[in-house]
Amino acid sequence: MPVPWEALIPFGLVTVMFGISGTLLNVSTKAQNLGKPIRHNIDNWDEMMMRRDEQLTGHRRGQRDDPVPPPGFETSSVWQTEKTA
Repeated sequence: MPVPWEALIPFGLVTVMFGISGTLLNVSTKAQNLGKPIRHNIDNWDEMMMRRDEQLTGHRRGQRDDPVPPPGFETSSVWQTEKTA
């Protein structure tokens, strides 16, 4: 049975395009997460820690190693206080 050589060109193009799109998606995802892998199974604790990290560093995946918070962090709480009459 002869090999249909003319079918190899579209097959190669489709394979290359899927490879390029997958690679670009992977690079884009890692760039959005500061080079870290994506998170799976995020629960309420993780959401709260990501909000805290975003307040401290400006990015949901950023973390700090110094214990001094940036200026304005003490007033950026998400807790709602009751209003007085």
